[in-house]
Amino acid sequence: MAKVIRLLVVDDDAEIRSLLTTLLGNRGYRVQTAHDEQQMRKILASSKVDLLILDIMLPGKDGLTICREVRASSQSIPIIMLTARGDPTDRVVGLEIGADDYLAKPFDVKELEARIKAVLRRTQSAGNECSNATGILSFAGWRLDVGLRQLRSPEGADVDLTTGEFDLLRVFVERPQRVLSRDQLLDLARGRDALPFDRSIDIQVSRLRRKIESDPQGPELIKTVRGGGYLFTPRVERT
Repeated sequence: MAKVIRLLVVDDDAEIRSLLTTLLGNRGYRVQTAHDEQQMRKILASSKVDLLILDIMLPGKDGLTICREVRASSQSIPIIMLTARGDPTDRVVGLEIGADDYLAKPFDVKELEARIKAVLRRTQSAGNECSNATGILSFAGWRLDVGLRQLRSPEGADVDLTTGEFDLLRVFVERPQRVLSRDQLLDLARGRDALPFDRSIDIQVSRLRRKIESDPQGPELIKTVRGGGYLFTPRVERT
């Protein structure tokens, strides 16, 4: 039997909650809903959720703040952000704080389902790699354990990575000292789920730099190549 995907929709609009419960439920998903952060927390504490669909405009804490807090405690749960705003800045901020995808209202449920499938496919692929791949990739004092999907700093501290950040870092460390274009990075890190002219790769690079560079404003490990893309400069050893 196919696994039933459990979704949690967090939106203060009762009509949208009802609509998504019906439409996604008819497509085979098990849908739970919450109207605010407090109700969302209760569900997360008592139920297993495979993917979180989170509206930005919520009473009390907004969706971006909630996303940041959820991501601080869990790097694994996939998050799709929803918003009625047309400002692309929201998308950038959402991706910067760890959301996996972003969809503006109004939207077609078929598009939402496509995003759900794409995000879950990336997450499942990451899990399969985790179970099949082994080895430690070392660079500039850092250690990336491919099998455990763990990054350890030169000081020995564990550094949390989202699925997207891990996938991108792995692409870099497996292809050191090579200029990789944005299109190549998107294809290697996200495969067929990448969208044409997707600039989220720049956001992921920025997030990685904040985690591994001593000076993210003057990066030495991940260099920007004008007109070319990015270059991962350290020598890499596999053990």
